Amino acid sequence: MTFVKTLMTMLAMAAVPYAVQAQSVTAQPSPIMTITLAEAIQRAETSDTTYASAVADHKVAQAQTGIARSALLPGVVYHNEYLYTQPQHLNGKPVTDAPRFIANNGIHEYMSQASVTETISGAGVTDWRKSAADAAAARANLEVARRGLISSVVTSYYEVLAADEKLTVMQRALDEATHFGQTSEQLEKGGEVAHADTLKANLQMQQRQRDYSDAQLAAEKASLDLAVLLFADPLTPYGVTGDLQTLPELPLRSQIDASAKTNNPDMKAALAEFHAAKLEVTSSWLDYLPSLSLNYTYGVDAAQFATHSPDGMRNLGYSAYATLDIPIWDWFATQDRVKQSEARRDLAQVQLTSTQRRLVASLEELYSEAEVAKAQLATLDQSVGDAREALRLTNLRYSAGDAPVLEVVDAQNTLIQTETSRADGAVRYYTALANLQTLTGNMP
Repeated sequence: MTFVKTLMTMLAMAAVPYAVQAQSVTAQPSPIMTITLAEAIQRAETSDTTYASAVADHKVAQAQTGIARSALLPGVVYHNEYLYTQPQHLNGKPVTDAPRFIANNGIHEYMSQASVTETISGAGVTDWRKSAADAAAARANLEVARRGLISSVVTSYYEVLAADEKLTVMQRALDEATHFGQTSEQLEKGGEVAHADTLKANLQMQQRQRDYSDAQLAAEKASLDLAVLLFADPLTPYGVTGDLQTLPELPLRSQIDASAKTNNPDMKAALAEFHAAKLEVTSSWLDYLPSLSLNYTYGVDAAQFATHSPDGMRNLGYSAYATLDIPIWDWFATQDRVKQSEARRDLAQVQLTSTQRRLVASLEELYSEAEVAKAQLATLDQSVGDAREALRLTNLRYSAGDAPVLEVVDAQNTLIQTETSRADGAVRYYTALANLQTLTGNMP
């Protein structure tokens, strides 16, 4: 019994390192997923409801074009039918070749026929053209939705980068304030500065701790806002790549204007909708004209389901007819449809004109916004460099006893303000550039 207890104790002691090792392996956190801007756009296109709705509208419009085209082509139906009619009775016995109802040709009637039908009308052709215009409008609206989504993703993406940059700035500011507090305490101990300087340094460090907490919260909020666009679970841990230091060039104004005239998705959508509205008016007017229907039927329509009757006659045969429907009176329904379509056409024309005006104004506003943002970034870069140098020199003067504590605090605040303003300026430029690209059709 003692031997068994000893053996079990030894096995338990031998298993401890493996248990600790397994626990350490399972405790290792999984690596955080890092996504690029292109990956963020791709993810957003698969999860955004507005874009999904535009995709569905585009598919529906494409299918409607096929439906309208099929109405212009001959339709083929293979028709099978069995008809039974109550027979006449003579002296209490049924007469096998005399049906009671004259609607059918016999007591037993079998139909197995292939029928080809074609309807020719100007309204049908115009409806098909209108459905094609509607599909073009849906395709343009899909592009509008896609570019709007890309613009939102770009803005949120660079807001995350800016929030991370501000968090780094606040971390440096906190480290600087902590170092400044330590320097003040050392100088106070040496009798070189007053106790008021140490108190001011401590107040500055406490403020920087609060600023760092706010920056952490802002970074978390920006990350969640972007995660809502990208992931099914907004709490999915992830990181973004890129920096706010290297900025893309602003295209020339002539290139922007040329692209906007030919590639603007809003203008394409408005033009397609106006074209569809005009075709709807044409289709409504064509309802006043006659329509021609053609039918050809081949098969069996006999008392036997066979190619030949009992007497040897051939049951297979064909029939054909043409129908010309001339509209005479419909209680002004066609006239009302014409009025409806004309009202929609007038509205589409107003919307087209409004889109043209908005495009001109938006191009001017967004290009000016991008120019100003780019110019301000150049001055902000210079201001950040000057503020860093000013803080360095002020710290040296303070250590030498030539600068008051308020001058050091002011230099620290100036550096923080210029660095955060630089991050906001980069987001402003990227946002203006993305919005400008939505108008010119140059989005990826």
